[in-house]
Amino acid sequence: MRIARLCCALLLSGFAFAAQAKMVHKPVEWTQDGTHFHSVLVYDDAVSAKRPGLVMVPNWYGVNDLAVKKAEGIAGKDYVILVTDMYGEQVRPTNDDQAMAAVKVLYGDRALMRKRVNLALDQLKTQAKDAPIDLSKLAAIGFCFGGSAVLDLARSGADIAAVVSFHGGLQTDDPALAKQIKARVLVMNGADDKGTMPDADKFMDEMRGSKADWQFVVLGNAVHCFTETDQHKPGCAYDERAAQRSYRMMQDWLHGAFTGTP
Repeated sequence: MRIARLCCALLLSGFAFAAQAKMVHKPVEWTQDGTHFHSVLVYDDAVSAKRPGLVMVPNWYGVNDLAVKKAEGIAGKDYVILVTDMYGEQVRPTNDDQAMAAVKVLYGDRALMRKRVNLALDQLKTQAKDAPIDLSKLAAIGFCFGGSAVLDLARSGADIAAVVSFHGGLQTDDPALAKQIKARVLVMNGADDKGTMPDADKFMDEMRGSKADWQFVVLGNAVHCFTETDQHKPGCAYDERAAQRSYRMMQDWLHGAFTGTP
C-alpha cells in the first residue's frame, strides 16, 4: 500500500512537472540575397492553445542570450515570438563599435531594412505549421534599433495588427510611406532620450499625415535603453519603472489591436 501511494505521488508530481512552463527555443533560418540569417522562435509549449505571433527585433546587439531572455519574459503563455536576426548569422556584435557598424548598413539603406524585416514576418507565418501561432493575430515589437525596424515594417504597409517601438529611432527616409500603414502604432520613448527625442516632432507630423491609429508616449525621467537590463551608462540606462509601465502599455495596445477594441 505504501509503495502504491509512493507511485501515485510520483505520477502526480510528473504531471505537475509536465504542466510547468517549458520555453522552446527553436532555430529559424533563411537566406536572402546570399546572406544567411539565424533567428530564434520562443514560446511556452506547456500550453497548446494558439496565440498571437510577434516579430521581435532586438536592440543593435541583435540576437543574443539577453534578447532571447527578454523574449521569454514577454512571451509567457501569451505570445509566440520570433527573435529576429537583421544582420545575418556572421554578424554578432559584442561591443558598441561593432553594433554601430552593423546598424549603419541598414540605417543607410532603409529599403534593405524594410525588405529584411518583411521577410522575417513571412518566416514567422511559416512557423504556424508547427508552433501554436494564430495567424489572424500578428504584430511586431522592437527595441532601440529594433524600434526603427518595426516602424519601417509598418511603413511598408505590412498586413499586421500592431507595431510597438520601445526607445526606438523615429527617423524615416520617406515620410510619405506612412500613408501605407495598416497597423496600430504605439511608440514609447524616454523624455530625456537625447538620441531619439529630437526627432519627435517630425515623427508626429509623419503620423499626422497617415491614417494610422497611433500613440506617441513620452516616459518621464527615462533616457535611452530604458528596457535594457544590462545598460547602466549615462544616457543609456535601464529604468525599471519605465520598463514596467511600457510593457503594460504594450500588453494593452496589443490586446486592443487583436480584439478590434479601442
